Amino acid sequence: MATTPQLQDRPRVLVVGGGYVGLYVALKLQKKIANAGGIVTVVDPLPYMTYQPFLPEVAGGNIEARHAVVSHRQHLKQTELIQGRVTSIDHVNRTAVVAPADGGENFEVPYFDVVLAAGAITRTFPIKGLADKGIGLKTIEEAVALRNKLLERIEVASTMTDPAARAKALTFVVVGGGFAGIECITEMEDLARAAVRNNPRIKQEEVRFVLVEAMGRIMPEVTAKQADWVVEHLRSRGIEVLLNTSLDSAEGTLKLINLPDKTPAQEFEADTLVWTAGVQANPMVRSTDFPLEPRGRVRVLPDLRISGDEGIVENAWAAGDIAAVPDLTGKGLPDGTCVPNAQHALRQAKRLAKNLWASRWEKPLTDYKHKNLGAVAGFGEWKGVANINLLGRIGLKGGLAWLAHRGYHGMAMPTFERKFRVILNWIIGFFAGRDTTQLMDLDNPRGAFVSAATPAPKPAAAPAAVPAGGSGATSTAAPKETVAANAK
Repeated sequence: MATTPQLQDRPRVLVVGGGYVGLYVALKLQKKIANAGGIVTVVDPLPYMTYQPFLPEVAGGNIEARHAVVSHRQHLKQTELIQGRVTSIDHVNRTAVVAPADGGENFEVPYFDVVLAAGAITRTFPIKGLADKGIGLKTIEEAVALRNKLLERIEVASTMTDPAARAKALTFVVVGGGFAGIECITEMEDLARAAVRNNPRIKQEEVRFVLVEAMGRIMPEVTAKQADWVVEHLRSRGIEVLLNTSLDSAEGTLKLINLPDKTPAQEFEADTLVWTAGVQANPMVRSTDFPLEPRGRVRVLPDLRISGDEGIVENAWAAGDIAAVPDLTGKGLPDGTCVPNAQHALRQAKRLAKNLWASRWEKPLTDYKHKNLGAVAGFGEWKGVANINLLGRIGLKGGLAWLAHRGYHGMAMPTFERKFRVILNWIIGFFAGRDTTQLMDLDNPRGAFVSAATPAPKPAAAPAAVPAGGSGATSTAAPKETVAANAK
């Protein structure tokens, strides 16, 4: 494989992934590296970074989908952008193989430094029917599809006369009781209420929401007392919360089982199944020669350099969900690494960029250490929970927590331009209400044109009239009596 001729022939910092870490590393380094005669190159199959904490609000109709993403091309002016996937890395020879997004032939990209920032993907289990029936909430496309499906199911169900089919259409199930699952089901429930208010053929009590969580509690990021309050809040809104329960099968009907004895729990039909039960490091790291830890993440030092049993891997860096970054505060995961969330990823990216630049000049590197500021979650308009660690732990719920949620994520959204668009969405929503407009046929945008451009079939010729009396002669004139009778 030859290097594609379109790439710049300069010492390259190759950034694998354009999410939180990739975007910020490129933003912080692109000008410095360019002035030093090099180039920052970002490889990602998507032309934008997705701010995932806003996906529930996109699914709930509070934020325009395009405003929850950050364009690489618009904000990385001095960065070389390649739309594709890194399929393998040979760090000994400083080369990466890229599969272009358009399906073209793979090509090699040489580099001087490499930054692994490919993030995480949805973690699933071998449950029958899950791949065919389920949808995740990890991408902006999934959030848009989920929003449109909820609105479409409510509209379609409103004209159904079969009670079983109507109940199936109006049943929405979310598997996973972490932040993503709780925010998802509450935003969906708020959206459903708004849609039902606009449709006199549907009653709110017909709409069923079910949360399935395998553990005995939800939201491990907040206190047990707060988690209990959240369960009470969900149930007060009519949301069924099933703890110690797992999805056993999604083929045909949904079959739930009790844990840990795996006895049958419930069985029912649902048209909408959302899976938010965890993430895992991007499996692309398995096609590299970098050291991995048992969970499949790249092993790194606190200064974010990749390091294994044989020592530091020179000119190789990693951060975010794909990396096992030691948590020096001692309040991370049980294995001593940082919790995989946006708060850590954004700050690790900034530290990585500073350390990489310092390494060019043989300056001392600084370890990543960040005290968790807490956790905030929104449950629809003026509802939420927050656990803020500033001057001690401050627990909030209800409207104040919702304001803290929007305030934090509004500030954390990358780039001023995107902050402005998101906040403008919120202001418009405050005065105009939640947008419940369903967009149709996004998966088949050419359908209307194809139908219009396809010639209609010619009508079948009318059968020849048989003359009275069995004569073989054909008559085109009807008797006057027949005409008069038809007229009557």
